[in-house]
Amino acid sequence: MKILMATMGMNIGGAETHILELSKELKHQGHDVIIVSNGGVYVPEIEAAGIRHYQAPMHRRGFREMRRSRTILRDIISRERPDVVHAHARIPAFLCGSLQKRMGFPFVTTAHWVFDTSGILRYLTNWGQRTVAVSEDIKEYLIREYGLPPEHISVTINGIDTEKFSPAVSGERVIREFGLDTSRPILSYVSRMDADRALVARQLIQIAPELDRAIPGIQLLIAGGGNVFDELKALANQTNQRLGRNCITMTGPRTDINEIVAAGDLFVGVSRAALEAMSAAKPVIVAGNEGYHGLFGPDKLAEAQAGNFCCRGLPVSRPETLLADVSAAFSLTWEERERLGAYGRQVIFDHYSVRRMASDCLTMYEQVRRRKYRVVMSGYYGFSNAGDDAILESIQQAIHEASDEVAVTVLSNDPDLTRRQYGLDAIPRFRMWRVFSALRRSDALLSGGGSLLQDTTSTRSLFYYLSVIRCAELLGKPVMLYANGIGPVHKPANRRRVKRVVERAALVTLRDHSSARELRDMGVTRDDIRVTADPVFHLAPAGEARCAQLLSGTGIPNGRPFVAVSVRGWPGTGEFPRELARLCDHLHQAHGLEMLFLLMQPDKDREATRQVRERMSTPSYVLDAPCTPRELMGVLGKAKLCLAMRLHTLIFAARMAVPSMGLVYDPKVDSYLRELDLPAAGNVDQFDGGEAIRRADQMLADYDGVLYRLKIRSGELAQEARENERLLLKLLEESKR
Repeated sequence: MKILMATMGMNIGGAETHILELSKELKHQGHDVIIVSNGGVYVPEIEAAGIRHYQAPMHRRGFREMRRSRTILRDIISRERPDVVHAHARIPAFLCGSLQKRMGFPFVTTAHWVFDTSGILRYLTNWGQRTVAVSEDIKEYLIREYGLPPEHISVTINGIDTEKFSPAVSGERVIREFGLDTSRPILSYVSRMDADRALVARQLIQIAPELDRAIPGIQLLIAGGGNVFDELKALANQTNQRLGRNCITMTGPRTDINEIVAAGDLFVGVSRAALEAMSAAKPVIVAGNEGYHGLFGPDKLAEAQAGNFCCRGLPVSRPETLLADVSAAFSLTWEERERLGAYGRQVIFDHYSVRRMASDCLTMYEQVRRRKYRVVMSGYYGFSNAGDDAILESIQQAIHEASDEVAVTVLSNDPDLTRRQYGLDAIPRFRMWRVFSALRRSDALLSGGGSLLQDTTSTRSLFYYLSVIRCAELLGKPVMLYANGIGPVHKPANRRRVKRVVERAALVTLRDHSSARELRDMGVTRDDIRVTADPVFHLAPAGEARCAQLLSGTGIPNGRPFVAVSVRGWPGTGEFPRELARLCDHLHQAHGLEMLFLLMQPDKDREATRQVRERMSTPSYVLDAPCTPRELMGVLGKAKLCLAMRLHTLIFAARMAVPSMGLVYDPKVDSYLRELDLPAAGNVDQFDGGEAIRRADQMLADYDGVLYRLKIRSGELAQEARENERLLLKLLEESKR
């Protein structure tokens, strides 16, 4: 993979070192890495590692410099054609973001710290398609201040090269260069000497006379350059004159930070510099501009990790506290200091390897990189319907498992929700210009799954899906009807429209045999239509712990067998709620089963659920917490029996091998029950509670046999569902020829 890193400069600093180590590790793993920056002391090391460096004045916010940098970036990206652009810091991210819209390159950013969001500065920020944050608190900041979707943010670490920063590295060369005395204590400190970074350096210079009295002969080795370096160096010179010796050495900017660290007996610093010193097995006092942590040890690991060793949210560093802790650290025995150093190095091995940092970034690159194929998915997505959302998630999961070369864009009623829940690219389904643009850039349209081609809901709904298909056809894009359920289509004109669409589609797969019969009845004669299975048979349930938590929240008695019940609002059901309540009461009284109602689409299921529950004479429970489809599936998998009006509740139950009875409101429910060899409890428009009770008793009497047959059929359907992706990939390959 070719990766272009864009940053302000490559001088001394935690973010700059992060970029340096990340780039070297990616290069070591075989990737082609390019860095664009204003240059700096690390450029020779970058180029020595075989990494190309281009110069651009991205360290300046002036209009002229930003325009020049943007031109340089545009030319480099056009020439190098990177697989991904990775921007670090506000100005590079803003400039790359302004180019990305036109040039269309995959774009990732890293948040190394929090920015000032006042005034126009908020609008000079672009976080790309995905963002890497170097700590959890920065992730929370990005969500809070910029509204970034949590699933678009990955938290990484400041990965440390444990060979470069090792106890085996010698500080002798640095000691000789600055005339330090190895018989006397040496404290080393590394940071940028900028006004917003050098608080602790200033405090160390301030307390040097007191340190000299507490620790006779102490030497302070302070490395780094910046906009207050000259001021601090003058203060250090004054202190040295008062002490009559060279107590404080100000080195200026350095690239040999590992040797600076190695030269010291104790390290004071923050963030990446502190982690590097820990890797070198030095005792470390963690202190910086944003707070004070103190001498690091096992008791402080959780607190330090929470802020990525940046001390955010901790008390401010104070000279008297710093003096006391430095004095206490030097009063430790050699063995005690060695133990602290060894612990710090183990923490780096366990949590802060540069390999893990590179892996985190590569994961984000994979999410945004250009794929060989692009498909648009059209369906009933973004309506908070668990069944259709499960279709979306299962199709996306199945496509990814079949090939990582397919990028998916979803036409959604709520694109933000779709992006947030599934991390998929999504656009508004009714913004037809956006839909047209997405189709124009795509290689195929997937229409489905679910029952899209029907007019029971409305002719308007049918026209919408047919319009999207027609748009794809006009653009010359192949159309796949993906695991569709067809019908019912009542109006003759609509049946003719569906027939034409099916006959023109490049590929048609159906989720059940009744849909195939419906097409034959419409006069469709093509013989290449494949009956596969609903995509949800791919979907894995949520974990055991989360399902147990959701069940506990309903109040249902722990360990009691229960029936999962799913009903929806539907006109003309008459006495259905009362008759279904009779069945539920019977199952509780005669078979000891609790009733747990599931809301597959809460805004449409809640009222129907209430009507049934209030007519019951026995207790019942409802799962009314926000749930993902996988969570609903996992909870349903704990049930002994399922009573379902919604089709995808039946499919969830079949996927989890839970015997079910259907509450038939639509022919698709009845046809799918036949596919699964399961009984219907009755039709909701003339529901007979007595007959439903007889059928339920009959099923429970043969429960083991029903369960055995269902497990076999569920396995067969899961295998058949995989055909959808195989056929899709074949279609995409043919479209590229």
